[in-house]
Amino acid sequence: MTSAKQRYDLVLLPGDGIGEEVAAQARALVDAVASAIDVELTIDEIPCGGRFYAEHGSRDWPEDAEERCARADGILLAAVGWPSGKGGPITMSDGRMAGYSPVIGNRVKLDLYANVRPVKLLPGVRHGISGEFAQVWKPENVDMVIVRENTEGLYAGMSGTLRAGGVGSVATDTRVITRRASERVIRKAFEICMDRNGAPKDGKKRVTAIVKHNVLDGCRLFMEVFAEVAAEFPEVETEAAIVDAFTQWIVTQPERYDVCVATNMFGDIVTDLASVLQGGMGMAVGCNTGDDHAMFEPIHGSAPPLAGKDEANPLAMLLATGECFKWLGKRFADERLSKAGRAVDDAVATIVAAGTPLTVDLVGPEQAAKLSVVATAVIDGVKAALR
Repeated sequence: MTSAKQRYDLVLLPGDGIGEEVAAQARALVDAVASAIDVELTIDEIPCGGRFYAEHGSRDWPEDAEERCARADGILLAAVGWPSGKGGPITMSDGRMAGYSPVIGNRVKLDLYANVRPVKLLPGVRHGISGEFAQVWKPENVDMVIVRENTEGLYAGMSGTLRAGGVGSVATDTRVITRRASERVIRKAFEICMDRNGAPKDGKKRVTAIVKHNVLDGCRLFMEVFAEVAAEFPEVETEAAIVDAFTQWIVTQPERYDVCVATNMFGDIVTDLASVLQGGMGMAVGCNTGDDHAMFEPIHGSAPPLAGKDEANPLAMLLATGECFKWLGKRFADERLSKAGRAVDDAVATIVAAGTPLTVDLVGPEQAAKLSVVATAVIDGVKAALR
């Protein structure tokens, strides 16, 4: 931990589609917080993603973008990906989706080894399941954190396709699980658990390993390391959940879970499922954290059909910005930023509890407010709290 500063430098990566719209609201929130707490928060906005690649032809962000991200105190990423017109997103010459550099590239280059996903259902959120808005889960029963390894697994990049005669015949993706990466992400999960109040069902501090150790050697190694780290935290109850079974348990008994930890691909899948518990992608935040750097994002995509319509949900992006404030506040022992992060959470909770203004994904078309209206309500709430 280092000392509080008077100036913090942020990078903003708007990306594509609705990413640009929610990024603009994140910028407005940052400016409002800076003014309210008398701290200089600079923003270096870097274009990136599919449309950038389509315009420039060789890169999905500027040549110096990697260095600019490395210098930043924190990074805000909106969303990347743009349709190619050929039935999928724009891809680069190496076959990767245009937008890989700011997303996966930053995770690897900046060693953002833990993807931390808070999953909390706010009072007032209704779920659009089967097209019907209803209160499916009790808010007090959904309050967990899922920690996903963020740098290896099936996303390690050890893959290839054999194209005999120019026709794809064999493709491989090698899953890489290492002791080092497993140990540090598991330890992060236990440390997060120690700072929480336990599972909603029974108040017990509990870490659940999501694995397929009945089949996969990588998961057996992951569980071996899990047991070693768990021995250092005798206050915490531990368990293993086989990933396919976990997908039903998280929906039918979310109150059992406190902190969960998973390898990269399993974590990617179950966190998107978990977002349903909190009202959908428009409410879900991803915190890509390492020891020295962090990047915060909404987990929704760029949603090209919604782009430019002022209809997308900005709450996940605003909550992600709040998580950035809290991370900076903790890292630099700066209570001003920690307070700002809490103010964002409270402002979002207030409008959700009131039921207005909210976007179409949360209330349906008849009561829906515009993205800009919702964002303004949150930012006004934050400013009032910080006066």
